Amino acid sequence: MYSLLGKTALITGASRGIGREFALTLAQCGADIVVNYVSNEQKALEVKEEIESLGRRCLLAKSDLSNKNCANEIAQVINKVDILILNASVQYRNNLQNIACEEFDEQINCNFRSAFLLIQKFVPHMIENKWGRIITVGSVQELKPHPQMLIYSSTKAALTLMAKSLAIQLAPYGITVNSIAPGVILTDRNEDVLADEDYRNSTLNKIPMGCFGNTSDLSGMLKVLCTDEGRYITGQNIFIDGAMGIK
Repeated sequence: MYSLLGKTALITGASRGIGREFALTLAQCGADIVVNYVSNEQKALEVKEEIESLGRRCLLAKSDLSNKNCANEIAQVINKVDILILNASVQYRNNLQNIACEEFDEQINCNFRSAFLLIQKFVPHMIENKWGRIITVGSVQELKPHPQMLIYSSTKAALTLMAKSLAIQLAPYGITVNSIAPGVILTDRNEDVLADEDYRNSTLNKIPMGCFGNTSDLSGMLKVLCTDEGRYITGQNIFIDGAMGIK
């Protein structure tokens, strides 16, 4: 059950947080892993070591996903993958009038354009192989956007719509395309803002389950969607948010 032996998975933004969890989860299922990262080589090496301790092969692919050449850079490390996890993103908190074009461009390019470019690069092998899994990582902000993260939440919604469109196009080739949309997950990205007690409590009050999620809470769904157990699930956006999105 949940076997990915013989498969290779590329996870973007995999040196920490949700990406790291996803890389280790798929390695535990037997997949070889390509860890994309942009700056923290030490963290990437630590993930690589953990994956290799599970008996799996791991490659590191350093690339800034806001760069339009990112897919070509990663393809120099690996040119064929069976599973593509589009996790990496950047976010800025700013009010409408203070959003600079540079912030807009970086978020659009890293969070959305890179996903499109990577899919273009790696889907031909999946089509040829008649098997593939693509997972975009969305956000509860698709339903409840943070007022200071206009561009970030918009890119997450765009990713999901792209996944739905691709699910229709790629279904005849045995390729499934889905989105996992986390709620508030305890990662280093959220550490600073949740350290503020007032903000932490106000956020908790929006979550019916009354607690934040852990990265491990996302792993079960990832295993289903990436293995043959999920072969008939495609075009879906699955919220893992403690019911925050429907409160």
